[in-house]
Amino acid sequence: MEQNRKLKKVIWISSSKKIVQGFPLEVRKAIGFALYQAQEGNKHIHAKPLKGFFGAGVLEIVEDFDGDTYRAIYTVKFGDLIYVIHAFQKKSKTGIKTPKQEIDLIKQRLKIAQSQYKTYLENKETNHD
Repeated sequence: MEQNRKLKKVIWISSSKKIVQGFPLEVRKAIGFALYQAQEGNKHIHAKPLKGFFGAGVLEIVEDFDGDTYRAIYTVKFGDLIYVIHAFQKKSKTGIKTPKQEIDLIKQRLKIAQSQYKTYLENKETNHD
């Protein structure tokens, strides 16, 4: 087993970190472990591609706890960075579909992540010249 492997950096967009910190401890542990696996380049058993985002670049971690469902959305499509773009507790008791307002917020924050990543790459190039 390779011990010196560099972990990908996790970047939290907007209020996503604060929201996850408000989740129950068991849920926070599960999300943290799933993100750690993503940092290693792996995919957690409960992480799956988010429907409507075309491919495995945007994933969601779904954790059930005490009758409630919690979700954390992240993307691995930006090289050596992982962006946690949203987290929420699913309120609806009917259906598994992600509410439109949450999808709209995810799309908005994904654009923020893209912009931040572009700036990150520009700074990385500037610092290596």
